[in-house]
Amino acid sequence: MSEQHSTPGGRPVEQTVDRASLGAFLRARREALQPEDVGLRRGSRRRARGLRREEVAELCDMSADYFARLERGNGPQPSQQMAAAIARGLRLTPDERDHLFLLCGHRTPRRRTRSEHVNPGLMRILDRLQDTPAQVMGPLGETLLQTPPAVALLGEQTHYTGEARSAPYRWFTDPAARRRYLPDDHGLNSRVNVALLRAAATREGPRSQAARLVASLLRQSTEFASLWDRQEVGLHWSDAKRFVHPEVGRIDLFCQNLQDPDQSQSLLIFTATPGTDSYDKLALLNVLGADSFPIG
Repeated sequence: MSEQHSTPGGRPVEQTVDRASLGAFLRARREALQPEDVGLRRGSRRRARGLRREEVAELCDMSADYFARLERGNGPQPSQQMAAAIARGLRLTPDERDHLFLLCGHRTPRRRTRSEHVNPGLMRILDRLQDTPAQVMGPLGETLLQTPPAVALLGEQTHYTGEARSAPYRWFTDPAARRRYLPDDHGLNSRVNVALLRAAATREGPRSQAARLVASLLRQSTEFASLWDRQEVGLHWSDAKRFVHPEVGRIDLFCQNLQDPDQSQSLLIFTATPGTDSYDKLALLNVLGADSFPIG
């Protein structure tokens, strides 16, 4: 089965959607996932093999009817964005994700899109950290996923588009990006952001997204341009993080960083020392996050 599309010049491009194979693949991956794999509780009356369609649909941020139609083989062609959401929701490996894109009638994702697909291993860890501030970051500081407590601590960071997806870009162009960080740390944070962006641009080359971000920031931020001229390299984030939260005030945390070299992604996990004021404040933020984003 195929669908017709047109290029900007009007030339039709045919994209083939293998609906039967797509449905079979989605059903097999859904049945292979267990509730524990995605941070859900296994109820005593559960009879479904693997996850229910409704549960997968919620993970993919789509309607249960839409996912059911795809499984039955009579649904519409998923867009590339929808295919990426399905790949993430089903915790697909990179090879499985590429296979899904081809079944949906799309080419395999470009490098940038591929780097935004969260490693299933990181996803499994994040699923078990729903009561802890944690988030998955892309290679240029893009926030790919956040737990509810991370949103309560740092604010929603996954909705940005374009260059603003990059945390270093927002740091130098949006005053709001600095509000939750202790002012005494702003200077060092600026230097680390510049050094890490310099390393990324050098590693990825002059035509990379990192290099384009550097060029954009050199035009827009005199602070960035001044720090760029220092030629500093080798600066890294400290494990100690000091925040100023609008509801609980100052909170001192530690940040553990779990790296996934293949995807150039990292999982940040924020914790506090038991018995401290920051520990109590973090527990309060976790409650606020759970109330705003109920689990299950």
